[in-house]
Amino acid sequence: MRRSGFRDDIQGMRALAVLAILLYHAGYSPYPGGFVTLDVFFVVSGFLITYLLLREIRRDSTISLVGFYARRARRILPAATFVTLVTVGASWHFLNVVDARDAAYDGLWAAFFGANIRFASEETDYFAQDIPPSPLQHYWSLAVEEQFYLVLPLVLVLCIWWVRRRSAGAGARGARSAARSPLPAIALVLGVMTLTSFLWSLHASSASPDTAYFSTFTRTWEFGVGALLAMAAPLFAGSLTDRARNLLAATGLAAIVVACFAVTEEMPFPGWAALLPVLGTGAVMVAGAEHRGTEPPLMQRLLGIRPLRVVGDASYSLYLWHWPVLAIATQHVGRDLTGRETLVAVAFIALLTWASYRWVETPFRTLSPTPISRALTLYPAAVAVVLVGSLTSVALLDRATNDAPAITVTDYNEAPSGGQLSDDSAVALVQASVTAALADARVPGSLEPPVLELRKDRADVGDCDYREEPWTLCVRGDADAERTLVLLGNSHGRHWIPALDRIAEDAGYAAYYLVRPGCSPVRVTHGTNAGEEVKDCTRFNEWATEQVAELAPDLLVVTGTAPARAIIDGELTRDDDTIRAATRTGFAELFDEVSPHAGRTVLLGDTPKRTDSPVDCLGSTGASLGDCLSDPVEHDRLVALDSRRVAHERGIDFIDVQRWFCTDEGCPAVIGSHVAMRDGEHVTTVYAEQLTKPLRRALGISPGAGNGR
Repeated sequence: MRRSGFRDDIQGMRALAVLAILLYHAGYSPYPGGFVTLDVFFVVSGFLITYLLLREIRRDSTISLVGFYARRARRILPAATFVTLVTVGASWHFLNVVDARDAAYDGLWAAFFGANIRFASEETDYFAQDIPPSPLQHYWSLAVEEQFYLVLPLVLVLCIWWVRRRSAGAGARGARSAARSPLPAIALVLGVMTLTSFLWSLHASSASPDTAYFSTFTRTWEFGVGALLAMAAPLFAGSLTDRARNLLAATGLAAIVVACFAVTEEMPFPGWAALLPVLGTGAVMVAGAEHRGTEPPLMQRLLGIRPLRVVGDASYSLYLWHWPVLAIATQHVGRDLTGRETLVAVAFIALLTWASYRWVETPFRTLSPTPISRALTLYPAAVAVVLVGSLTSVALLDRATNDAPAITVTDYNEAPSGGQLSDDSAVALVQASVTAALADARVPGSLEPPVLELRKDRADVGDCDYREEPWTLCVRGDADAERTLVLLGNSHGRHWIPALDRIAEDAGYAAYYLVRPGCSPVRVTHGTNAGEEVKDCTRFNEWATEQVAELAPDLLVVTGTAPARAIIDGELTRDDDTIRAATRTGFAELFDEVSPHAGRTVLLGDTPKRTDSPVDCLGSTGASLGDCLSDPVEHDRLVALDSRRVAHERGIDFIDVQRWFCTDEGCPAVIGSHVAMRDGEHVTTVYAEQLTKPLRRALGISPGAGNGR
């Protein structure tokens, strides 16, 4: 049954959009671009809110800002606050201490509608695979929407005030005193906002993709398209025939479907790629506008069928619940959900959605009459409730400390095999730490760095940050020294900077760290998920090679890894054996290119890759050192052995770092009192500093050698 005065086709659009993103996040979608359906929500929101505000202007010649914000509070806050509280509590119960603490702080940002600012400032990658996403990450879109809604009615009110002032001035000068319509001024201002935002989106999506994805400034144009169409639709939509409406709606839906399949995670977004879902949604909005017939056109009837209406009505609650359930479940089990587990999760999402829509969302939205003053108190009340819940979670997590002592070679004075400890103090401490793990000892209480700080523990590169162009050479270590040290590598080179900085300063080397995360110097073409070459990586390696040739370093330290994806013979491959063979050749080509320019070249072996994350293990309730003993990943171990063979064939010195992290029995998460790795493959800054002396000896550099002048 059609609801009088209600566009059921819009609810159908909401249903399709939220179901598409649910399938995408659940891993069931056959399309790579399910995230574009968020743009559908933005356009729909811009269209509807502007349409309602314009109707109020035509009726009352003004906008009640208090009334508008009160309606938004009733519509948004109850469900959002409830889901935030439950998510923070569930994170505290099911996740490790780091992720749970982050979720509590994310809840505070969400309460202030600043989640997008939080994730942009943290340089969160929406598509990142190595760091688990926040269970509240999806609140970024709600924050963007509410930030736009905070500004839009103010802009319209200012336009009304400006037009009235102009009209009053014209009347005072004897001109026609009839009040002029504010609509042209509103259209002009919205048009400028939309165009400016779109142009900024094109720039920012390429220049800073991680922050651009979450930015209100790069998303405003999507709301603006909906708003402008809401203004324009009354001028021409009424004259559209049913056939034209069906064609327009079908074309719009087709554009959205094409976007889901054509847009990938590797594309700059939002930007040109967002035009397809935005304009497609706009077409559907216009197709159903200003229809005065008794029976809607076919496409509108199809979009308004009861199942879609039901899902569309509850789409807000469904969107709020789907992501926390999937994210917490996945992180709790520590792997991708199986098919059966995903179905259980989806069923649980459906149950939570129904309950939330029935008992939280609907009562507040439909409660009548609700005094405006009472509705406006919802926001400070919601903030206060989330503040108490989040800070309580943080306090409980911070109290969960341990008082076990650090691992020492005195307490664990036998090697894991039962023999004597090594004469090398660094190796001996690793052996003692493995022995402690095999004894299932408690995790030391005073870890360095603390588990809560692990994910942010990255070597400082200062001005030598080569993630973005233009690249400029900068010096570290002893800048006035005559001798030169160059480090060539990716993030697996960067994590050695704390040790190399000390070595260079003490021994008198001007140090240049030509390292770029995600870009191994090994001569293998890095590929994206879409099968395209990572061209900025190729350009950086070419630039870095030129710098090595110009600097002619006394000591060149090289470290590299195999790429996760490579383009070989024009084809994208993820096959380990194929990439391993190409990496062997790539190491040989790298040495042949750079070693002739250096007085001495050293290959610093790759650090062993763990099968787990120290954050997940050490941050779990009741974890012991035995739980955190990991085996090295076989593929990466074999690549390291291959690189050693290639280095020896070319007379390149090789430093085996495996002994500083593992024994034959495994790789401990804690060595002494230091957490060795901040994640599965990167050394912590404090442990890298701890390895300064062993690394200096391995490099054959005498301590306190001065600058050689």
